[in-house]
Amino acid sequence: MHFKFLFTSFILFSIININAQTTGTLKGTVTTEQGEPIIWASIFIKDLSMGTTSDVNGTFLLEKIPNNTYVVQVSYMGYNTINKQVEITTTETIQNFTLKESSYMLEGVLVTSQKREQKNKDVPIAITSYGTDFIENQGTFEYDALSEYVPGFQVQIQSVNNPGIVIRGITSDSGDSRVEPRVSIFQDGVSISKSRGSVVELYDIERVEVLKGPQGTLFGRGAQIGAMHIIQNKAKNEKSGSIKLGYGNFNQFLATGHFNAPLVEDKLFFRAAAIYNGRDGFIENISGGDLNGKETLAFRTSFKYLINADTNLDVIANWQKDTPPGTSFKSGTYAPLGGDTNPNTFADLERGEDLGLDRTVWGVTAILKHEFNDVWDLTSTSAYREFDSNEAFDADGTAAPALFFNEISIGKQFSQEFRFNFDNDDKFRGFFGTNFFYEDGSQSVPWEYDERSVAMLLLDPANLVVGGVPVLLSAIPNDPTTFGAIAGAPLNSFNKEAYTNYGKNYSGDIFADASYDVTDKLSFTLGLRATLENINAAYEVIDTETPSYLGYLSGNYPNTLFAPTNGKIEASENFLSAVGRFAVNYEINEEITLFGTTSRGRRPNVINVTATETNILSDEIVWSYEVGAKSLFLNNRLQFDVNAYMYDYSNFQTSVAKLEDGALTNTTEDSGNASSFGFEMALQYAFSKTSSFFANYGYIDASFDDEDADGNPQELAGNTFRLTPKNSFSAGFNINLDVNKNLDYFFRPTYTYKSKVFFEETNLPDISQDEYGLLNFRTGFVINKDYEINFYMTNALDKEFIVDAGNTGGAFGIPTFISGAPRFFGVQVKATF
Repeated sequence: MHFKFLFTSFILFSIININAQTTGTLKGTVTTEQGEPIIWASIFIKDLSMGTTSDVNGTFLLEKIPNNTYVVQVSYMGYNTINKQVEITTTETIQNFTLKESSYMLEGVLVTSQKREQKNKDVPIAITSYGTDFIENQGTFEYDALSEYVPGFQVQIQSVNNPGIVIRGITSDSGDSRVEPRVSIFQDGVSISKSRGSVVELYDIERVEVLKGPQGTLFGRGAQIGAMHIIQNKAKNEKSGSIKLGYGNFNQFLATGHFNAPLVEDKLFFRAAAIYNGRDGFIENISGGDLNGKETLAFRTSFKYLINADTNLDVIANWQKDTPPGTSFKSGTYAPLGGDTNPNTFADLERGEDLGLDRTVWGVTAILKHEFNDVWDLTSTSAYREFDSNEAFDADGTAAPALFFNEISIGKQFSQEFRFNFDNDDKFRGFFGTNFFYEDGSQSVPWEYDERSVAMLLLDPANLVVGGVPVLLSAIPNDPTTFGAIAGAPLNSFNKEAYTNYGKNYSGDIFADASYDVTDKLSFTLGLRATLENINAAYEVIDTETPSYLGYLSGNYPNTLFAPTNGKIEASENFLSAVGRFAVNYEINEEITLFGTTSRGRRPNVINVTATETNILSDEIVWSYEVGAKSLFLNNRLQFDVNAYMYDYSNFQTSVAKLEDGALTNTTEDSGNASSFGFEMALQYAFSKTSSFFANYGYIDASFDDEDADGNPQELAGNTFRLTPKNSFSAGFNINLDVNKNLDYFFRPTYTYKSKVFFEETNLPDISQDEYGLLNFRTGFVINKDYEINFYMTNALDKEFIVDAGNTGGAFGIPTFISGAPRFFGVQVKATF
């Protein structure tokens, strides 16, 4: 018995010893040429499909490697990849790697759209990504300026309080607190999608990614047709800073900069950034002030705390204040005194300098990341955000005291997400988790008016304004045959009424998204998200301060336009839904990848509460089918992407402002079925170490179907989606030349083009903008790599165009038009340290 025990122990020891002698470990560090550690560098042994990443100190460790000689690949974006032959022996193998900065680096090669860092080429989604350099080089601080360089993406900004965000023909612009957006805007993983709080200034930005097609699996309930993700620069373990100052025509003044420093060595880091961006309006308002100006002040602070080697915490706080002058909703029917109806010339809008916006947006986000081991990690994202805006505008576009409105929007939200990420460095990777989202908001629209002017609008609109002077009707016409008992009744010089909509929503999600490599070339991705929503909607009209006889004409007595509700009308409902995607990626070779996706997107149900009825609109569903190819050639010098897509919509929701039976309503309606198809191309080429060229093109044919799901003719059959140019393209150069060892010269011209755009789904020919193109450029010098002076010009040819038409005035048959920006030019200086 004793002999058998010794023999068995000997055999087991021999097996263990043989196994130990046939495997080894590889460890080392990855650093820059300056000796700085590189975090998250990839160390990969392709023959074994085995890999890892470097930690905060640049160190890495690979264990249980069979003894042999292998090619070890070490890579990190922005640096040249190293392929080195390393022999693994029974002892510990130590191998350090030094990466050289790449001579050629294109924008948007690295993305995080699938919640992990990947090359754009390897992601089965149509993505356009721009980083710090592109945003800085183009002087891009606003969404609409950035959208000019993204195929299939349009942004129309009446004001920062009222954006229209369009991806592939689908517009997200409703300010109604009860309506969810179609396009999600995310900031560091947190939704900021509600229209009146969604526009933020793009300063001190790491990267902006625009994802096209339904992204509900990745970004949640508001990403029915796409998402824009803004990744801000976080605090780092470095001491750095910058400041930029600029001055231009229309008294434009720009001041922006950042400062970053470690507070506790290798433990706690701090970063602060700020911007002031303001200019006078470019449309004179002869009633006082100017219109279509800008004034934004914003601050950001962030902290990074390295809790231990496996855990870190980022805390980011944002605050922004916008106080621009009013928007020029200029009448296309009545000319101002001494002027004309051209939207690009001076206007005469009632209330003068009282027009404008006062908006405050602030929020705090905490991102906790913990790495359990080489396979599993956890990301927890907690966020709270508020916005409060009050915009005063003249909806009739004249000096007549008829349609002066305020829009007061208030919103607050809280979200919490837990996401578990996994990657076995072999064939399987992805994430799963849960999300809770709460929002509570309201939109109040007070209307102040002179009954005498409104009477002219309702009874004799052709003479609302004559020769630029408002005409007032002192009393209801003394015609008992037409007006009955109110004939001859006096009209008040001032009155006020208001409506408010309320939206309070709770949602809980569970989601999962994973990719599996069937072979070393073929991979499948499957994603699912299930959502349980509790949607609460309400509507209330505050009656006039003084009952108006005009209410007898409209049928809304005691009000003139807003049908009374006699208190708040409330409704609530629960909804359960699911969205998902299936994607295929096929790597033809190291340069070219093909992809195809099928996905289901959803816009949540709308509880439509009005003074007369409450109804629930079906959720808007879209099925998306897309194929494409992505490529990266010449050691990352040439990138070319092309894709084609087709969308099929049911229960298409349309926001409509209309005057019906005397009552003005702003509601969401089910416009039936719709479809679209299109294709996009994008090219980047670095033709020298410091110079590059880019070009983008997008084509889309998006329209309402002839028949609905039941075979009935549709009212908007054949009409094009609003804000959707059929053709759009942009192109530009970034040319950098060495003058001498201390001086560099740069020249950055760009050109953007859009074909005809309709501003309403009715496709009225006068409510549109014909094709146009804009030429911009920026040129200057960089001194000793740290100082820059440049001269810029946007819309260099001073092209006249409009950005919107129709609007609230259109509901009364007197559409208004908003001018696009004229030529802007100026000088900027920058210093980095």
